[in-house]
Amino acid sequence: MASTPSLEQAYLAQSQRLLRFLRARGAGEAAEDLLQELWLRLAAASDPAAAANPGYMLRAADRLMIDRYRAERQAALREKAWAESQPGLADNIAPAPGPDRELAARQEVAAIARALEELGPRAAAILRRHRIDGVAQRAIADEFGVSLSTVESDLRRAYARILAARSALDEV
Repeated sequence: MASTPSLEQAYLAQSQRLLRFLRARGAGEAAEDLLQELWLRLAAASDPAAAANPGYMLRAADRLMIDRYRAERQAALREKAWAESQPGLADNIAPAPGPDRELAARQEVAAIARALEELGPRAAAILRRHRIDGVAQRAIADEFGVSLSTVESDLRRAYARILAARSALDEV
């Protein structure tokens, strides 16, 4: 892959023109990488004198862009075929969890439900109204006939219990 001095000089003289050519053909950010790849192809040419011709360099750059386009198109087709072969992926639907994840999720839900039962009915109801129903803390305080600080205190206790329950599961 030794290049002759005339090929290297011709390449250096044409490199900015070739770079503009690659960018104009849609190479964008990859133009400099493609220019380097072009140099490697030119240096490996069987006839270095012919490769030193500016027209030859432009044709080689054009073929390089065609190869790049074909490779990107094939990659996109492969990606599409793979996505279509995965259930739900083409529709942005996550695949169903495996049995192990389903069991772990059921255990976590049960542990959190037990933790909320230990809090008492008011704190559990306040947590559900706030986190699930999306009701503001002030409205919950009015609904339950308690102060805003009581609602905040019950929420803090509920969050602490949930974190403790999840940590206990993580340790198992």
